[in-house]
Amino acid sequence: MKRERILLCLAHMSGKEMDFIKEAFDTNWVVPLGPNVNGFENDLENFVNSRHDASPLDKKVVALSAGTAAVHLALIGCGVKPGDEVIVQSFTFCASSHPVTYLGAIPVFVDSEKDSWNIDPELLEKAIIDRKEKTGRYPKAIVPVALYGMPYQIDRIMEIAEKYGIPVVEDAAEGFGSRYDGQVLGTFGKYGVLSFNGNKMITTSGGGALICADDDAKKEIMWYATQARESYPYYQHEAIGFNYRMSNICAGIGRGQMTVVDEHIAHHKHVQALYRELLKDVKGITLHENPSDRYDSNFWLCTATIDADVKVIGEENAYAEVITGAVGGAAGVTHATKTPHTDCEPNANVEALRLALDAAGIESRPLWKPMHKQPVYANNPAYVNGVSEELFKVGFCLPSGPWVTDDDVHYIVDNIKKALI
Repeated sequence: MKRERILLCLAHMSGKEMDFIKEAFDTNWVVPLGPNVNGFENDLENFVNSRHDASPLDKKVVALSAGTAAVHLALIGCGVKPGDEVIVQSFTFCASSHPVTYLGAIPVFVDSEKDSWNIDPELLEKAIIDRKEKTGRYPKAIVPVALYGMPYQIDRIMEIAEKYGIPVVEDAAEGFGSRYDGQVLGTFGKYGVLSFNGNKMITTSGGGALICADDDAKKEIMWYATQARESYPYYQHEAIGFNYRMSNICAGIGRGQMTVVDEHIAHHKHVQALYRELLKDVKGITLHENPSDRYDSNFWLCTATIDADVKVIGEENAYAEVITGAVGGAAGVTHATKTPHTDCEPNANVEALRLALDAAGIESRPLWKPMHKQPVYANNPAYVNGVSEELFKVGFCLPSGPWVTDDDVHYIVDNIKKALI
C-alpha cells in the first residue's frame, strides 16, 4: 500500500483562516497593516501574557514579515552597532546569528549545556568576562534560543544578564507556547522573537513577531518596521528603516491559527508522549525530554539521540553519494557540493537511519549544525565545551506536526526498529 510522505512538521489550517482572509479582501485591506494585523497582535498579547500561577503580564507584540526580521529589529532596539559583539547560542538555526552580521556586528558563540541543549549559563558568564577583558567592552546583547521548543535556563541567564547590564533577546521562534516556571518564553528578556513560518507551531504562511516590554518599545519597533518615517506630510527619514510589517492577509491566517493554538501544542505533546512509550525499550535511542518540571516544552520537533555504537542497516553507504539539492522538505535553493563530507557531520548510523526512514516515506533530519562549526563563522569568537558538536553527531529530528497521527508514529517507530541491527 502506498503511504503518503510523513513530514517533520507542517502547520494545520483550522478552517477559520478563510473568514479573516475574505474579510480582508472584502474591505480592501490587502496591505502590510489593517484590522487583521491589529487583531492578530491582540490575540498574541493575550496569549503570551498569560501565566499559570501568577497575575498576567503586560507585554506588547508587533507582527512582522519574518522571525528573522524580529531578531534584526530587536538587536536595533538593543542599540547594536557595527563593531559591537553579540553573544548568540551556537546550537541554533542561522536566523539567530545572521541579523547580527546584517548590522556589521560580531556574533560571539556560546555552547550548550547537556540537559536542555541550550546555552550554558556558566559558559555564558565566562564568555562575558573574557570579552570584556579582550575588547574593553561588554557584549551588547545575549541571544538564547529555545532549541526545538525546549526552554533555556532563563532564570540563570537573566541573573547573569542583569549582573553585567546586558539586554536579553529571547529567540523563541521554535518555542511558541513553551513555558519556564509557567511563564511563556519570550516574555522574560527585553525582547522575545516568535516565528510563524509554515513549519512552526502556528503559521501565517511566513511571518514572525517581536514581543516588546511596553507600548513605547512597541511604537519604536513599529516605526523601524515601517521605513522609519517622520511625522511630516511628506516622506522624511532621519534613520534607516525597514519594510518588515506583516500583511493583513497573512495576519488573517494567523488569527485563524490562534483559535487552534492550544490544540496544536497539546497534539505535539501527545506525539512526544507516544514516542516516549514506543521507544522506551529500544536500546541506544534516547528521546530528548523536559529536564525538570520547571520546563514545559511545546515539543515543536521531537528529537532523539542514537548511541554511536548502535548499528544501522546501510551504514557503509551512509555518505556514499554527494547530495546535489535540498533534502526532504528543506526549503530554498542550495549550492551543489563536491564532497559528501565536512569536518563536523552526523555519525554514519545517524545518516543511515535518515536514509532508511526516507526510503519508507518518513522525513527526518539531523539536529542544527552548531554555528561555530559553520564555515561562514570560522573566524568568530566561540566558547565551546563540546556539547553541541557531540549532539550534532548523534541527534536526529522526528515528525511531530499536527498532521502526524498515532498510526504515523507507530509506523515511524516500527521503521526505526527495522533499521537497527
